[in-house]
Amino acid sequence: MLKNYFKIALRNLKKHKFYTFINILGLSVGVALCMIISLFVINELSYDKHFKDPDQVYRIHADIIFGGNHWNMIQAPAPMAEALPEEFPEVEYAVNFRTRGSYLVKKVDQNIKENAVVWASKDFFNVFGTPLLEGNQDGVLAEPNTMAISQSIAEKYFPGESAIGKSLILDNEYDFRITGVYEDIPENSHFHFDFLLAMEGLEEAKTTSWLSNNFQTYLKVREGANPEGLNEKLQSLVEKNVTPELGQLFGEGASLEAMFADGGKMEYRVQPLLDIHLKSDLMGEFEPNFNVTYVYLFVAVALFILVIACINFMNLSTARSSSRAKEVGIRKVMGSFRTHLIRQFLMESILLSFISFLIAVPLVSILLPFFNDLAARELAMPFSFGSFYLILILAAIGTGILAGIYPAFFLSGFKPISILKGKVSMGMKSGMIRSSLVVFQFAISIILVIATIAVFNQLNYIQNKKIGFNKEQIITVDDVYALGDQAETFKREILANSIMESGTITGYLPVSGTWRSDTPWWAEGKDPKQTENMVSLQNWQVDYDYVKTMGMEIAVGRDFSMDFPSDSSAVILNETAAKQFNFVGDPIGQKIYTMAGTNETANMDNLESKTVVGVVKNFNFESLKENIGSVMIFLSDSPRGIASFKFNSNDTDEVVNFIEAKWEAMAPGQPFTYSFLDDRFGQMYASETRLGKVFSIFAGFAIVIACLGLFALTAFTAEQRTKEIGIRKVLGSSIGSIVVLLSKEFAKLVVIAFLIASPIAWFAMQKWLEDYQFKQELSWQIFLGAGMFAILIAMLTTSYQSIKAATANPVNSLKSE
Repeated sequence: MLKNYFKIALRNLKKHKFYTFINILGLSVGVALCMIISLFVINELSYDKHFKDPDQVYRIHADIIFGGNHWNMIQAPAPMAEALPEEFPEVEYAVNFRTRGSYLVKKVDQNIKENAVVWASKDFFNVFGTPLLEGNQDGVLAEPNTMAISQSIAEKYFPGESAIGKSLILDNEYDFRITGVYEDIPENSHFHFDFLLAMEGLEEAKTTSWLSNNFQTYLKVREGANPEGLNEKLQSLVEKNVTPELGQLFGEGASLEAMFADGGKMEYRVQPLLDIHLKSDLMGEFEPNFNVTYVYLFVAVALFILVIACINFMNLSTARSSSRAKEVGIRKVMGSFRTHLIRQFLMESILLSFISFLIAVPLVSILLPFFNDLAARELAMPFSFGSFYLILILAAIGTGILAGIYPAFFLSGFKPISILKGKVSMGMKSGMIRSSLVVFQFAISIILVIATIAVFNQLNYIQNKKIGFNKEQIITVDDVYALGDQAETFKREILANSIMESGTITGYLPVSGTWRSDTPWWAEGKDPKQTENMVSLQNWQVDYDYVKTMGMEIAVGRDFSMDFPSDSSAVILNETAAKQFNFVGDPIGQKIYTMAGTNETANMDNLESKTVVGVVKNFNFESLKENIGSVMIFLSDSPRGIASFKFNSNDTDEVVNFIEAKWEAMAPGQPFTYSFLDDRFGQMYASETRLGKVFSIFAGFAIVIACLGLFALTAFTAEQRTKEIGIRKVLGSSIGSIVVLLSKEFAKLVVIAFLIASPIAWFAMQKWLEDYQFKQELSWQIFLGAGMFAILIAMLTTSYQSIKAATANPVNSLKSE
């Protein structure tokens, strides 16, 4: 019986080649996209599961409100990692990380810039269980000036030999001995470090202050321990250690409760390791994470695209039901049961599904490299896993049943007496269901189009918004400290060229990924014990040309000037900071204070003051998802990591070549690394840009698949109404009126789809835009444009078949009458 079903199914598919082709093309594309998204989603859900006992590993998350600012961050105090195993029996190990940016690494005489460098305490391997290939786990990272390196780095610097015991020089100064080589951290991890520098050698790691949050702390709980109880214990631990420090700073009686009685906050909680990649977007993340909402969104898009392809099969099957009616009638008269017919029709859809899957697999192999480039991932087809083929078979059967279940029940329900008498009536029900499915297809497609336009509209707004500084035509050169005491000479020689307008040397730039430092300050005459008087400021060390080079605008007062020797103790605030200080009268000339020295030595008897000489207009120095915080800039001769130059030439190659030549002359053997400030700015929105591109591709494919079904439906409708069209032409109807007649039904369906899709898309994109503090509101033009685009595409799809039918010779259609 099964063999017979298969033969008849194959015969029917071959008999109707055009409709079979449309179904297979749409379904294979839909399945291919579904496979790609499935690989992507599986990869996102696998993050950090490769670590040993990942469900026992947690990260400390700090939620602090102080000085007019709110920090949701992954930083914690330096002493916390050591205190956790000592104070809490459920904590087995804890490890501290400290990031300090990139390092220049040298084996003999050639420096190589390395970015994946971090300081780590000795329990790194106990917490994460990363396999050591060389070295003793108890001895790795236990001594100052030692390091562990990844396998790829060992092969890079010491090819064909053991790296243990050998040394690498960092930043031309620090000699580190290698004590361990570990397996490369897999791609699906929320951090990737190639160099682990022993925390024992980092001076700031020895601080005992609980008020300074500069370290990322991870812990591993013992098996069976309840981590939820740690949150309350953590708070007690922090309060016990912070209160004495507050007393030292502000005098007897100062306490955490008193400091935060007016709404301040200092709360530390544990965050599961497996939640970080998809559920964390905190300040200080090692790498940009993904969003679990987007995972759900991609799953929904994949299912919708697959359903759109299946709808094509349903629509064409029910539309062609009159051509299968006599077959059904004869089979029933000959003794076939309805269940037999259902199996027959399901066999046809399952066969079509298998063919589509066979085409989809090589199609995925072709498309996957392009998707990887777009999504910044390294996905691959799992051909080496036997379960992959089992999943494909089950998916093909499931898709075939999904596509064929409704047509099977619909076609098998015809009454044989009516059919054989020639009274075949499809009724209103099948037409309404078919129309509803077309509306569903185009509603989904229109939602994707609106989402795509909205994402790119927001990105365009970001790129063109006045952000308070000029990011255009500024080139940045990293690692200026490699020049030693020639940094200022390098700057002067670059500025001697007429194509250069100005230049500044500082690591503090108004884009993410550059230096940041914050300290609490208060205005003269205000009591710092009262939290409302404290302003937590970003402290940016700059030179005289910073404001000019960045194109910032002075709102009140003046810029720094060499004509004023007193500017060595001057400061320029941004508008947010000036407002938060709540100065009495003009801010110019006002003094602000902070405690000098380290956290261990700072107190009210040792204060540092600065005088406000200017207020610069607010500028966005982080993502537009964040509000503009308080910033102060002041002059400093301390080491600064990035040189930025404003140029007036359109020939960027000329600019780069000139600066590179000067660099190589003054810093031979040091890597020359440059970028443009607008590119650095754009990198803050790389994930949104990728999301927009992915949505545009998915929206395009969804519309193509929907239009394939519409194209076939139009062809079938024209075929069914051939005689009607012939009669209309004989009676004088024009080609245009016939085209309108055949197309208007489908145009109505697309309009209905637009009316349904618009409010859904509006709600979804409003939720997405909630993440941005600065955003472009959704305009009616976006929706109108998407609707007009969908209607235009639908009309172009249907017009070919309509025009073909309208221009046919009526004699050919009427000669049999």
